[in-house]
This record gives sequence, structure tokens and C-alpha cells, in this order.
Amino acid sequence: MSDEAIGYDAAHIKVLEWPEAVRRRPGMYIGSTGERGLHQLVFEVADRAVNEAVSGRAGSVGVTLLADGGVRVTDDGPGVPFAAAGDAEGPGLEALLTELSFRARPGDRRAATLTCFGLGPAVANALSSRLTAEVRRAGVRRVQEYACGVAVTPPSAAGPTTGSGTTLTFWPDAVLFETTECSFAVLAERFRELAFLNRGLDISLTDERPADGPQTARFRFLGGVRDFVVSLPARAGTPVRTDVIGFEREDPRMAGTMEVALRWCGSPEERIRGFANSVATPYGGTHEAGLRAGVAAALDAYARERGLLTAEAPGLDGERVAQGLTAVVSVKLDDPEFVGATRGELGNAAVRACVGEAVGEHLGAWLEENPERATAVVRRILGADALG
Repeated sequence: MSDEAIGYDAAHIKVLEWPEAVRRRPGMYIGSTGERGLHQLVFEVADRAVNEAVSGRAGSVGVTLLADGGVRVTDDGPGVPFAAAGDAEGPGLEALLTELSFRARPGDRRAATLTCFGLGPAVANALSSRLTAEVRRAGVRRVQEYACGVAVTPPSAAGPTTGSGTTLTFWPDAVLFETTECSFAVLAERFRELAFLNRGLDISLTDERPADGPQTARFRFLGGVRDFVVSLPARAGTPVRTDVIGFEREDPRMAGTMEVALRWCGSPEERIRGFANSVATPYGGTHEAGLRAGVAAALDAYARERGLLTAEAPGLDGERVAQGLTAVVSVKLDDPEFVGATRGELGNAAVRACVGEAVGEHLGAWLEENPERATAVVRRILGADALG
């Protein structure tokens, strides 16, 4: 092949400007143009509103699936100004809607992360045929309209308001997506999960599409992951005990906090759910490894102390003690490290030791304080035959 045939220089490079770069290859930004990608748009927009509530700047978040195919996300925070109003306020709403570089507060363990992409509302704006931004601030309601990621009107006053907050309403572009019908069940499950993982978060989901009238689900759990664990055993059998062992701890060695809750159930099924900064880790990681190690250490020590295991018997391991265990371990880190690009497995090495130590201490104390229940748990794990 001649040099002329394979020649390549700057003249062959085409720079895609906003929003064409996103609209040309939407799958690069939201994973797919199917239902999964459609839900990512909702989560990218809801991310900012949820963090307003988690930080205490807003009291509640509402997500509404409109009858005409639109999605409305609203909060009652102070209202994001259209233009930047100083470093304390962060970027203005126009920047959040047109620049992908503004990610949800990096290095802030208090910030909830709704997606592994973290691109914010700009990606939803680019992939929507229409978006309306509304800000209620300082007694004035201001509105701006966008089409396919581009502003078609300047921000304009639309009358007085007695409240404050920000509302983004968008209509996913039917030209780009295989479907524009969001699943109420899928969205509800994720928002319910977020409410468990962020104690006190108040978030509601309303579906105005059903012909027989709207349906609404509201999620707010003051018990945190304890409530999460209580909700899980419905498919895992009857619990050995009715209350839940749970605790929270901050550990500077892992630059973060942990919240753990667990109990054993009558079914041999293991149900351990792990989360890092409010994102599920389906492939586990160091937080789940620490949980297993801590449970195994506490139960092994108790069993030997009470003579349920002889000195010669092999030790209990994490796999064995997890039979029938229902647990949630949620860590919130300043600098989470994941194995791979999809954030499915947590990799922070320090987390394993910190979680393992904390679980061992708290579970060990519970075992000593509740000897009858503790012995029942150990006997169930060991099995009647092993105990003679």
C-alpha cells in the first residue's frame, strides 16, 4: 500500500462540538439507547437534586413521569441560579446543562452517586428533544427552554413565587432512543435503595401515565440500612431472630464511613448487598470481604469459647458463616477505587481490614450479650450432626 493511500493528517480530524458529540454516539455516555440508557438520563438529572437533599440544602425530591412522555425532577432547595454565583454555589444551571465536565462533588463522601457515569443533567439535555429549566429563587420564578441540548430562549422571569427550588423537565428524543417509556418499577427500586442508604432522604416517584389515575411511591427510611435488611428476607426465609445487628462507624484509616446491618434467616440462601458511595457493587469487593471476615472471626471465637468447636476443629470461614446470612454493607469514601470501569467491585485495600475489625467487634459483643440466640446461630451454621 502506498504512502498516499494511508496518509492521515490533521485535515482528517473532525472535532464534534456540543451537543453533536453526545448525540452522535449516545451509547458512549449513557451505556445504551434502550431502556437502560433511558433510565440513566433520569438518574443523571436526579443526582443533583438528591445531593441537594442529602446535604441538607433541600427537604425533598420529586420525580414525575408525565403522560406525554416527559420526566420532571424537582427539589425544594435554594434554587440553582442560571449563571454562576460564586464558588460557594458552584456552576450555574446553564453550565450544568451544557457542559459535561461538571461532575457530582468528587472527594465528598457525603455525596450520593446515582450512576457510574456522573455526567449530570447536561447529558439528558443533549439527548432530549426538549428540556425546560425552572428556578424558583429570591421570590422570582425564571424559566429557560432548550432543544436537543441548545438553548432556544434566554432565562426569563415567569412571575413571582413563594417557594424555592429547581425543576428540570425533559423529553427524551424518540429519534435517538429505542423506547421513551420509563419503567416505574425500575426507577422505584433505585430510589427506594437510595433512601435506605441515605438516612432521612425523602424522595417520591409519581407516574401520571396510567389511564386509571396516577400512582405515587414515597421513600424515606429513618433506620438506614437496618431497614434495608428488614426488607430483604421476604425472599430468604424466616429469620432466626427478629431484630437486626447493626452499627455505623467512621474510620480515618479508610478515609470514610461504614454502615452495616445483618441477621441470619431460616433459608440457606446468602444475601449480602454491598454499596460504595450509594452505588451497588454486584461483584463485591473489599467491603464485602471485610464483612465476611469479621463475621467468621466473631463466630469462630464464640464457638470455641463455648465449646461448640473443639480446638482441633477447622475454623469457620467466610463462606460457611454466610449461609443464611442477610446483610447490607455500605461504605462512603472520600476516594473510592474500583476494579474495572463499571464500578462493580470495590478495590480500596484499607476497607477490608477496617470493616472486618468493626464487624468482628460489634458482632462479638452481640454474641456475648445474647448467648441463647448466639448459640442457636452457631448451631445452625455447624449443623446438628457436627455437634453430635
